[in-house]
Amino acid sequence: MGLGGISIWQLLIILAIVVMLFGTKRLRSLGSDLGSAVKGFRSSMQDAGDEKAGDGDESDASEAAKDKSDV
Repeated sequence: MGLGGISIWQLLIILAIVVMLFGTKRLRSLGSDLGSAVKGFRSSMQDAGDEKAGDGDESDASEAAKDKSDV
């Protein structure tokens, strides 16, 4: 048994049908587009995380400066 009762032979038949319908060229470009979209998403998430980390550092530095001026 495979995934949820689907055997490997059924998966191969589905794959063959998809390749016949769309063609390898279109599937390759679709995979490339999907990969670049995921890469862009990851880089934007990393940039957003860097901005949040940078915001926290700046607030800590400003609080430390306030504490020094209060003393």
